[in-house]
Amino acid sequence: MDSPRGAAYPRGVITDHRRTIRERYLSAPVMAAPEPWRKLLDRPVGGLLGIGFAVHPDTGQDLVMTVSTAGHGLFDAATGEIVARDRDPDPDTSTPDAEPDLACPGLGPVEGVPVRIAGLFGGGPHRTTADGWTLDVVAPDWPDHRVILSADGGGHRGEPGGSWWHIHHVSWSEFRTAGFSPSGRTLAVATSSDLTLWTRESVPALS
Repeated sequence: MDSPRGAAYPRGVITDHRRTIRERYLSAPVMAAPEPWRKLLDRPVGGLLGIGFAVHPDTGQDLVMTVSTAGHGLFDAATGEIVARDRDPDPDTSTPDAEPDLACPGLGPVEGVPVRIAGLFGGGPHRTTADGWTLDVVAPDWPDHRVILSADGGGHRGEPGGSWWHIHHVSWSEFRTAGFSPSGRTLAVATSSDLTLWTRESVPALS
């Protein structure tokens, strides 16, 4: 029976299809990301508000900038090492909400370069790569969040570990953001307490 608003199902009704999808995510264990991805970093960052991607001007390597209540940091996405830190950034630009494009000034090798920050204040990194990887965030038992990496365009058909992988489960802190760097070589998940990075050496050229 249709609802008064004309919806296909009354408000609050969980269809069999929706229940199947929810149970699929709830039953999927956390697993390692598939080749060519490898986990590079799983580091506590207290009071993390958001992250952004930049490019090293000399090497072309991905950099990941963190904005937290303890200041700003910059990580090398190839090694996981922190290459710059500012514990006392300018209060006027210490958080991205002061700028229309949600950017903060870069530091270290990208000093002065605006870096767009995604997280508590909005925004978001790439959710797909040019060669077909897709990242989705689902919350079948909100406020927990599950980060799903897939190689088939995000369909999530079949069993986990086939064409999709539950690579991260956020249950102990608040989800901030997740996504790929513009180059497609780095995958990041940020929560209010941690930064987790995966990397791959190169991106295959598309024919």
